[in-house]
Amino acid sequence: MSAPEDLTDHFRRLIRLTGPIPLAQYMAEANARYYATRDPLGAAGDFITAPEISQMFGEVVGGWLADIRARSGAADAIYVELGPGRGTLARDALKVLGMAGTVPDVHFVEGSPALREKQGDLLAGARFHNDVSTLPEDRPLLIVANEFFDALPVRQLVRTPDGWRERMVGLDGESLVPIAGDKPMDAAIPARFADLPPDSIVETCPAASAVMHDLAARIVAQGGAMIVFDYGYLAPQPGSTFQALSKHRHHDPFTAPGTADLTCHVDFAALADAARRGGARLDGMAEQGAVLMALGMGHRAAALARANPGQAGAVIAGLERLTAPDAMGRLFKAMALAAPTWPESAGFADAEMG
Repeated sequence: MSAPEDLTDHFRRLIRLTGPIPLAQYMAEANARYYATRDPLGAAGDFITAPEISQMFGEVVGGWLADIRARSGAADAIYVELGPGRGTLARDALKVLGMAGTVPDVHFVEGSPALREKQGDLLAGARFHNDVSTLPEDRPLLIVANEFFDALPVRQLVRTPDGWRERMVGLDGESLVPIAGDKPMDAAIPARFADLPPDSIVETCPAASAVMHDLAARIVAQGGAMIVFDYGYLAPQPGSTFQALSKHRHHDPFTAPGTADLTCHVDFAALADAARRGGARLDGMAEQGAVLMALGMGHRAAALARANPGQAGAVIAGLERLTAPDAMGRLFKAMALAAPTWPESAGFADAEMG
């Protein structure tokens, strides 16, 4: 099957007909095409995620889920994963949950037909949802989101000599380029960023906040807990993080839309605010490496290395890649939240103290 064409001509026609479009619209349409037409994961794809690096990631997540489920007493809780990739994380986490005496129903929020096929092959019986609105409402939810929020469409505001404007996508000849819109947006800028110098950029992700608010409200109403991993920052900060990844390399995000993964760093403080507005209890935010080590990944690596001496080097390499500050350990962050009536999450207090 030939590779699908990119969306450049589509966006050219749209811009010529209606004028420049918001960056969020561009990102949403491009990623919808991208994820609908391919399996982007692995060495032959465009990027690799933590569950594909080492089984330990899913096992540690499974241990976190098993622990909070057991202490809550919610035997009927279901497993929910947002953007579950190939299903690798779910497979490894569910193995640990099974060893702990529970085999929950599995629900995947996944819009990609290509990835749904992979997930269904790995986990027969998984139920699929296009968005969180159709998740079951009658049981507690154990929710996992690994590298889900970074692909949601981001809105950018740019400081111009005339004030703040929304960053749009327009045309320079035949090329798609970022430009400043013509409508004043000063009222949308948080006070802490209002006086930034010209050309400064501030990002917000209304879609991420909306999803988090809805899930938090569900957790409060139904019981449950959620753990999130993604690359991003713990405190709000200015600057553009908009990027494209193809064949494990960064390239111009305004070239060949629909053929590369478009992402932005996740504002964990904004996610936390949305969770609190939904009524959930925030149990902590910290760097991924600290959380994984607090949850026992170092001990699991040592046990795997002892049991499989021939694979010890690969096990330790996986541990280092997931937890080391100069690899994924610092760039990636983790967050946990739960229903106010549920026990507090393991690992996060120790990670934050560390």
